[in-house]
Amino acid sequence: MTAPGKKIIVVMPAYRAAKTLRETYLLVPNELVHSVILVDDGSPDETFALARELSIKAIRHPHNVGYGGNQKTCYMEALRDLADVVVMLHPDGQYDPQLIPELVRPVLEGEADLTLGSRFLIPGAAKEGGMPLYKRIANRILSGVENVTLGLHLSEYHTGYRAYSRKFLETVPFLRNSNDFVFDSQVIFQAVAFGLPVKEVPARSRYFKEASSVGFRTSVVYGISTLWWLTRYLLHRFHIVRCSLFSK
Repeated sequence: MTAPGKKIIVVMPAYRAAKTLRETYLLVPNELVHSVILVDDGSPDETFALARELSIKAIRHPHNVGYGGNQKTCYMEALRDLADVVVMLHPDGQYDPQLIPELVRPVLEGEADLTLGSRFLIPGAAKEGGMPLYKRIANRILSGVENVTLGLHLSEYHTGYRAYSRKFLETVPFLRNSNDFVFDSQVIFQAVAFGLPVKEVPARSRYFKEASSVGFRTSVVYGISTLWWLTRYLLHRFHIVRCSLFSK
């Protein structure tokens, strides 16, 4: 697959990724991807130095600001570099970089402004990839609630493998979003609020020792935060309480 005239940029929000960065980066399909941008969120390891060694365009936060804050820097830098499509790829090796062509295809073909790589479109894929049982259950419950609330029919809302059109990033006010993990939920709610189409493609992930993964307590906080922002979306939609995340 090629994308004549379209600049596809991969962004990597990184934290403690020194052990997995090289392998992940080398699997990025260079024939399709124009460039890779890594933002190191104040890692105490050699993530930033390794990125420079690999000739990746690297930016280092002087202090840790969080997963959402990291993404904000990633997307702003990709927009400055005139990206047409931006792919978020975690540098921890959890998601397969070779799926990037399928991830960007709906955006390139004008079918979507946000593509999600779903681990639940392939029956049993999440379990085979090592996703803990409590995460699989929570993911399915939250995704079900979100489908009912948003009127969508997605198999998964909580994947970290995504592709955004330039239009999406220039339309939704993502800089107003949380600096924490709930950033990922907020951008999907914003897609619905601003009428931007969302599609899914099958994806697989693998859980292993070096792959970053939030623990049970952080997952609970993330789930509660997601439900809170889903409520805020509803309050805004029905003109009860205005929210800046869903307004221009």
